[in-house]
Amino acid sequence: METINIKVQEMEVPAIEIKDLIKVYKLYDRARDRVKDALGFGKRQAHKLHYALNGVSLSIGKGETVGIIGTNGSGKSTILKIITGVLNPTSGQVKVDGRISALLELGAGFNMEYNGIENVYLNGTMMGFTDKEIDRKLPEILEFADIGDYVNQPVKTYSSGMFVRLAFAVAINIEPEILIVDEALSVGDVFFQAKCYHKFEEFKKLGKTIVFVSHDLSVISKYCDRVFLLNKGNLLGEGSPREMIDAYKRVLVGQYETTGQSGAEGGKISGDTGTETVQGAQRGQGAPIVNPDVQEYGTRQAEIQEYYITDEQGVQAMAILKGSSFTLHMRVRFRDHVPAPIFAFSFKNALGVEITGTNTMIEKAFLESGEPGQVKDITFTQKMNLQGGEYLLSLGVTGYNGDTFEVYHRLYDVLDVSVVSDKDTVGYFDMESRVEVTDVPHLGENIHKL
Repeated sequence: METINIKVQEMEVPAIEIKDLIKVYKLYDRARDRVKDALGFGKRQAHKLHYALNGVSLSIGKGETVGIIGTNGSGKSTILKIITGVLNPTSGQVKVDGRISALLELGAGFNMEYNGIENVYLNGTMMGFTDKEIDRKLPEILEFADIGDYVNQPVKTYSSGMFVRLAFAVAINIEPEILIVDEALSVGDVFFQAKCYHKFEEFKKLGKTIVFVSHDLSVISKYCDRVFLLNKGNLLGEGSPREMIDAYKRVLVGQYETTGQSGAEGGKISGDTGTETVQGAQRGQGAPIVNPDVQEYGTRQAEIQEYYITDEQGVQAMAILKGSSFTLHMRVRFRDHVPAPIFAFSFKNALGVEITGTNTMIEKAFLESGEPGQVKDITFTQKMNLQGGEYLLSLGVTGYNGDTFEVYHRLYDVLDVSVVSDKDTVGYFDMESRVEVTDVPHLGENIHKL
């Protein structure tokens, strides 16, 4: 009888594996209720249960660069703190295979009374390095941090920028197998951020595992192999950056279903097959995030009553992928006769510089009058060629009454619109250049120079 040998391929152990992770906090309305609860006084429960994480399971492979996104309070920082051992879970399992280096919120792992060099040794010792090993790494750490003589001053005197420079320099130069970063890079200046992201590229080539939390969707899109989406303690989905960013846009406008279980949000979004499913999502019902300090003025003879943006799938969104089409919607009600109203929009950057915009007069799109009681829906559809970043949208209804220019209603900086990009060129917008490089035939050496 012939013996058949079957070789079973052993799966590589994940760098991080999390199963059914729960983190619950007790919330008290009054400080004395906390004391009563701790001493066992009182017959009724004096606290509410808050699920910072509610049964989250995920796996991160070795060599992956993974992003975790979600709204504030979704559990992003909590899950990183549990992975790094800063927090203990209420229940569930966390397995980590590899040396972790973490850059969490400013101050984590540093003694404020120590100077910079003393904190380098403190952190290195906590990671298991000897003083001699840290001696060898110190020049490289100080060169990357580039904070000069401040390394000899107590870190409590550092600016937030200097602090994050030193913290990141320590985190990446102690040879971690897993690097975890939580939003801290947003504190540094643009040159230091570029330096850090270049280091990310080096780590990716070396096969290191990187996990980071960021609200900068352009960074998530550019650097991540895979993205996890959290909301109110629940894992809503995992998939490619593009899929999860699109799902996140739906979360921002409330276009997913709540299950009502444990007071937490449900609604799974799947990106495993290249498609996504949002249970119970209904288009057009989400509300855009409006600037609470919006500036508005005008005669109100015509009034902007509704405004929002939809992506190229027709879904309301406040984050648009660079290179995709999007539509700006305005609904205007006329309260008086308005001859030849002009509907307009513009985008400004955070410094207030007006970048681009248009109106119906420029586009020769609407030259009629508006009458009392009429309601008009206006749409501007265009391609998003702005660079990745945050932009402020302004809207207006103006016009000419004879020779007099009238402002009927203007809303300045009413919406914050994010442009998500994995390729930014120089300046404010992309000219969509097509590049060709060709060989020049050898023309010999006897060429006269003009």
